[in-house]
Amino acid sequence: MTENFDRAPGAGRARTKPRSPGLADVGDGDATSVFNQREPLRQPLTSPPLTENNPNNSDTIGGESRRPSKPHQFIHNHSTPASKVKSVDSLVNSSILSANAPEFYPASFSPYEESVSEDGSDGYYTEMTLAELVEEFLSYLNSSPGSFETDIEHMVNMLSSWVTTEETLQELVELIYTQSTAIPNFSYTGARLCNFLSHNLVLSPASGNFRQLLLKRCRTEYEQRDVAVRGDLETQKKFHAYVLFLGELYLRLEVKSAKGPPSRAEILLIALRELMNTLFSNPVDGNLICAVKLLKLTGSVLEDVWKEKGKSDMDQLVQRIENIVLDAQCSRDVKQMLLRLVELRSSNWGRVHAAAASDATPDNDPNYFMNEPTFYTADGTPFTAADPEYSEKYQDILDREDDCFPEDCEENGNESHPKVSKTF
Repeated sequence: MTENFDRAPGAGRARTKPRSPGLADVGDGDATSVFNQREPLRQPLTSPPLTENNPNNSDTIGGESRRPSKPHQFIHNHSTPASKVKSVDSLVNSSILSANAPEFYPASFSPYEESVSEDGSDGYYTEMTLAELVEEFLSYLNSSPGSFETDIEHMVNMLSSWVTTEETLQELVELIYTQSTAIPNFSYTGARLCNFLSHNLVLSPASGNFRQLLLKRCRTEYEQRDVAVRGDLETQKKFHAYVLFLGELYLRLEVKSAKGPPSRAEILLIALRELMNTLFSNPVDGNLICAVKLLKLTGSVLEDVWKEKGKSDMDQLVQRIENIVLDAQCSRDVKQMLLRLVELRSSNWGRVHAAAASDATPDNDPNYFMNEPTFYTADGTPFTAADPEYSEKYQDILDREDDCFPEDCEENGNESHPKVSKTF
């Protein structure tokens, strides 16, 4: 049993004869010696390659060929013929390629460092144009109108660096006007932007400053009002956007004066009056809806200005609206809009003027009874000081209090309870 533990690993194991025909004629002892023959260790990578005369470099075992056992042998046996090596060397010597040649780029690719456009600007990262800059600004203000106050100065400073000639100033006016009338619901922000630019753009060429050029552009559209109001649907839509932008511009654009506080542009007041006459001259639904929007926007301001000048223009407009409701062939919904507009004007455009405390009466102050308390009758019916029977109902409450709290009421038989106050 001890012998089994002392034998070398693998000793005593039976081996089958190899099926290779080269080893079939070898005896058992010879076969065992062949299988026990161990190949020499792999040469170090730093050692010279084995030569053909090396006795350890045998390619046969028992007269049969075998694959090379060394990487060097495999490379040596499969090396390129000398003729091919010479042809490669001749190609290398005759080649015009150079390691110092410039970097190759496809024909459709223009590298940033070397690409230059015809106007001398960079061809990969092209410089932004004024139109792209204005469009980016207005798109940002349209999506984030609350950032107007915080970002407008930075925007105007950038525009000032761009607008240095009369041509660029006219281009800026055209871009802002176009975007303010094309982007839905942007007329308010566009008018605020125009007012800020009119006071902060320092460029003032001979043709006029920003405000003057803007009013000239608006006048160009104003002169086409009679044609636009009777045009096709798309033409009327653009005209209506212009009208609403002009209304916002009248409210926001301030004209500074050296003698007094800023005032509104008088020319816009005249233009708005004529534009409303134009809209009512062709009383189709689209024109009437635009007129209603314009009057809701500017009606209170226009009426105050006309009253200060002793004019009755608003009364004339309201009379014309009432005639349209009776005679025009507009839709029922539009007629309802016109009637609600008349009601809005009769309520002073929804405004409430606070009267002095000494002059406040139920007739001149709609909020006269706003802070009055609410009382309840014996059956739970609420009433206030505005109730016509207020005095009688309030007296009934006082009488009930007298019944509940008599003057001679005592608590615990010895402490007199004070008289209840009837003052609220």
